[in-house]
This record gives sequence, structure tokens and C-alpha cells, in this order.
Amino acid sequence: MKKIIRSIGSFFDKWLITPITKLILKITSIFKNNSKSLERTFNKKSTLIVISLILAFGVFILIDRESNVMIDQYAEVLYKQPVSAIYNEELYVVEGLPKSVDITLVGQKRHIFLAKQSPSKGVSVDLTGLKPGNHKVTLKYSQRLASLDYRLDPSTVTVTIYEKTSETKALTYDVLHKDNLDSKLYIKNVELDRDDVIIKGAAYKLKKVASVRALVDVDEFVNAKAGDMILKDVPLVAYDTDGNVIDVEIVPKSVDANVTITSPSKEVPIRIVPKGNLAFGKAIKTLTPSISTIKVYGDEKTIEDIEYIPVTIDVKGLDSDKDFNVTIKKPTGITELSQNTINIKVGIDDSKTQEFNNISVATENLNDKYKVQALSENDSRVTVVVKGSQDILSSIDASTIKAYIDLEKYGVGEHEVPVKVTGSDVRLSYSSKTKKVKVRITEK
Repeated sequence: MKKIIRSIGSFFDKWLITPITKLILKITSIFKNNSKSLERTFNKKSTLIVISLILAFGVFILIDRESNVMIDQYAEVLYKQPVSAIYNEELYVVEGLPKSVDITLVGQKRHIFLAKQSPSKGVSVDLTGLKPGNHKVTLKYSQRLASLDYRLDPSTVTVTIYEKTSETKALTYDVLHKDNLDSKLYIKNVELDRDDVIIKGAAYKLKKVASVRALVDVDEFVNAKAGDMILKDVPLVAYDTDGNVIDVEIVPKSVDANVTITSPSKEVPIRIVPKGNLAFGKAIKTLTPSISTIKVYGDEKTIEDIEYIPVTIDVKGLDSDKDFNVTIKKPTGITELSQNTINIKVGIDDSKTQEFNNISVATENLNDKYKVQALSENDSRVTVVVKGSQDILSSIDASTIKAYIDLEKYGVGEHEVPVKVTGSDVRLSYSSKTKKVKVRITEK
């Protein structure tokens, strides 16, 4: 610590006190012949010290002011300033040029404020005259104030220049946000105002383009309803085989689309499907739904093929009357139902049994190149046991009972196949007394 203090004292003695004292002595010698009193005053040690301190203080103030000017520096960053390039866009494609850069302004606050308020053409790079290939170029900021230091990040970049090529591509479309369309509406058709477009860019990029699609956005519809709607300026996007966007120039950039919206619907019956076994000795006597038909909406093909809407209820272990409130599930392809819930009243009765003899055994799913034959009369007809409420059994018609075997997985040869039985009344249960029959399959 003593050494530091001594060093500071020596510094001030050598560079301030001694030079100032010499200056005073020189001045004193000039006035020596003119004023003895002035000489006596300046020759006093105390006077010399006071004057030296005053001059030293003055020098200190001067240096402090200059240091404040040096220290009063600020920095501010202008983020994401756009970068523009000057080149022949009809002949070349440039890659590697950043879309934006950050600019750091260094200087006094007032100068930074002035720079921010002054107009600027932004950051640019002049590529005029450069040929295809890789080039290291310097970015320039058009606004230059001498009082500020501008630092670009990055300030230099390596760009690649390609010759621009072009080719024609067929135009298709995608429908976006289709789920946001009213569930009762369906987009039947989209017709674009052109069938193909021109894509431009580097040759290697054009090879990657698998498709160009117009993005028809349902959210752009205004008061969508059944009929034709015109969408203007539908954007176009190029994709590769994996569905990734390829950055190429598309001419034109957008198209118009005529969108045909329909609202296909159909009234179909409700079919109640009991699931599970009732309590022993019990049978379903009545199934009374709150609605017997329902209106369905969807695409035309699904609407055309659908015949009924199944509603499943779980009657496992049921031994008395019960009301079911069930949410109706939409079949695949159906977008909306006129009603989403249904109430079903189930009436329970004692179970009775009735047999129906000589029910013919039909075949299903046999390959067209085969034919089938029962090995005996007993294998062509079966007795079917039907269980249910006596009121229903007394009115049942044997023609509503179907016994069959499924031959989908069977080929040429003799086979023993399980017998399946169905009936038109879901309140009844059906089974065959003969569990399997023997058949022979041969080629036609």
C-alpha cells in the first residue's frame, strides 16, 4: 500500500508540481525587475503550493471532462433488420443470404435517438456482376452517421448463386380446416381456375418438387352454406414426396377456386341392439325408443349406402323393466345427426322356448370358383331354438329365421363348419340344435 501511495505521489510531483513550479519561477524572473513585492510573494513556499494546487485542480477538471466524453457511450441493438439483395432476379437464384440481421449502434444517446428517427433504406448487398457459384459478400447499412459506430451481425456472409430454371407442374388442391365447416355441410368439389402452374428456381430444387397445391382454407368462407362459393387469391405451395415445403417461385402465386358445398341428408330407421345376457329365465318383451327414425348428414356415398343407425344397450343381468338414455354414435362418414341422444324403454318378461324344424342351411362368402354340397340331409337342414317372451314367440314367422355357414376361409375338401343363426327380431335369441354340419367343397 505504501509503495502505491509513493508511486502516486511521485507521479504528481514529476508531472504536475515540478513543471508548474518551474513555470512559476520563469514567470517570476520576468517580473523580477518590475516588482520586488511580487517576487517576494511568489518566492514564498506557501504561495507556490497554493498556485500549484489550483493549476493541478484545473488540469484535473479538464481531464475529467474529456474522460466523461469518452465514458458517455451507449449501445442499442436494432433486431431483425431486413436484408435486400441487388441482382438480376430473372436469371439467377440466390441462397445463403439471411432474411434479417441485427445492427448494434454505439455512441451517445442523442446520436442513437437521431439515427433511429432518421429514414433508412435498410441493409443491402450488391451482387451485380457475380456469376453462379459461391461468393463471400459484405452487407452494408445505408444510414451512416459519423458520430455512431455501426456493427452488423453478421456483417459478411457466403452466398450461392444459381442459374434460374423453370418447368410446368400440374396443380392440385388441399382443403384446410375441414373440421371447422358446419357438420351438416360437405365439400363436394373444388374447381380451380387453372390446371397447371410454372415453378422457377435452382435446378436441384425443382427436381424435389412432387406436387403444387392450392390451399383452400375453410376458415376463409364467409357464411358458408350449400351452393357454390368463390375464393379469391388462394395461395399455392410446392411440396416434396414427404410433404415438406419446397422454397421455389410459383407463377402465378395464387389462383381462384370455385367450391361446391352440399348438405346431403337422409332419414333412416333406428335399430336397437341389446348386448349381453339377461338374468336367467328372463326375456325382452318390448323395446320402445323415444324416436324411430333419425336424419343423418355426411358425404353422398355414405348417405346412399347407410340403411339404419344401430344403438346398442347393455342388458346384461337385467331382470326388470328399465329406461336407458343412450348417446347415439355417428357411423364412419356421417358428420351430423339430427338428434344425439335417445331414450329406450325396455320391458322384461319370463323367457319361453320354441323350436322351428327344417330350417335350410344357407352358405355365405364362398369363393366364386367353388361350389358346395351338404354330405347328408341332416347337414342341409337344422332345428332352430328360439327363446323369448311368449307374446312374441306366438307370432313369429319361420321365414324370418336364417341359419347359415360362413365359408370364407374354406377351400376344396370336406369340412365340418359351425352353424350360425340370426333372426329379424332383436328381442329374441336364436341358436341351432345342430352345432356343426359337414359339407364338401369342389371346384366348379
